[in-house]
Amino acid sequence: MTTSSSSSQQSPFESELAVHLVDAVQLDMDPHEIDPTSPLFGEGLGLDSIDVLEIALMVNTQYSIKLESHDENNRKIFHSLRSLAQYIETHRPAR
Repeated sequence: MTTSSSSSQQSPFESELAVHLVDAVQLDMDPHEIDPTSPLFGEGLGLDSIDVLEIALMVNTQYSIKLESHDENNRKIFHSLRSLAQYIETHRPAR
């Protein structure tokens, strides 16, 4: 089942982030196959708490954003590729 809905298509930044995410957690899939609205954990990509640490490290390295383990917004930030991308775009330092 494929969907051509614009909500499930990756934005250019989401595509860039997906490449980094796949590399960071060593997913065996094409980054462009990630539905940006699907959950990253559980039923979605099936990532776990160790993967969160790898993603947080990648975000810090690639985008100079430090994600704290005790942040009460982590569940929302890491919900999907789209939510993570939106957080990064909002919080990354000006270039």
